[in-house]
Amino acid sequence: MSRIWILIVTLMIGCASNPEGDSEVQDLSHPNDPFEGFNRTMWDFNYDILDPYFVRPVSLAYTGYTPGFIRTGISNFLSHLDEPSSVVNNLLMGNGTLAFNHFNRFWINTTFGVAGLYDAAAHGGIAKEDNRAFSDVLGKWGLGSGWYFMFPGYGPYTLREVGDFADGLYPTLSYLNIWASFGKWVFEGMETRSALVAQEELLNNSPDPYALSRDAYLQRRAYKADVADHEAVDEEEEDFLDDYLDEEF
Repeated sequence: MSRIWILIVTLMIGCASNPEGDSEVQDLSHPNDPFEGFNRTMWDFNYDILDPYFVRPVSLAYTGYTPGFIRTGISNFLSHLDEPSSVVNNLLMGNGTLAFNHFNRFWINTTFGVAGLYDAAAHGGIAKEDNRAFSDVLGKWGLGSGWYFMFPGYGPYTLREVGDFADGLYPTLSYLNIWASFGKWVFEGMETRSALVAQEELLNNSPDPYALSRDAYLQRRAYKADVADHEAVDEEEEDFLDDYLDEEF
């Protein structure tokens, strides 16, 4: 629900700052980015202020001083919570094999992995796969990404991702209150941000980091929904940018 209100506020700001006939609207660098001026301002805040002075140091402190077995247990448990939604969403996308993989991982790690704290399934040969959200289902069946937004403190977001509220309607995500959900996002974000320190030059060396991140994010969202040109995607680079942008802030 909070995401919907954020979108409403952003739409109001965008409409007020971009009246009809504005040259900025007419010369958009991407059709999904009608609020590019606002988004670039938010990007500068996230990328130049929030990340170097807060997100990055906090993440490095967490990963640097928390014992490894505690971090691993937390990461496994939080990832475990997403398995049921991935089962449903993969079934809706027609990915039966992936759905079966997520289902097996969930019951194995619930029983033999102490409620997901230990990844018993991976040690048994069932590797973890990318999670699928309900927005990926919508994309699979023809719904476009829609408008692209860059939110302060949150990062990139597309209008189609409003549909992800459905993932919280069934267990185990439905058991989380707003603070538990926020904690999940924070812990996962710190782990991801710390892991990407060695790859920061990819964005730092770009002549337009905002455009690079936006285009890669939109392409990655399409790729996860099985609607992208797989041959045109550098998977290693897209994985990096998706993680960097989707969970950094």
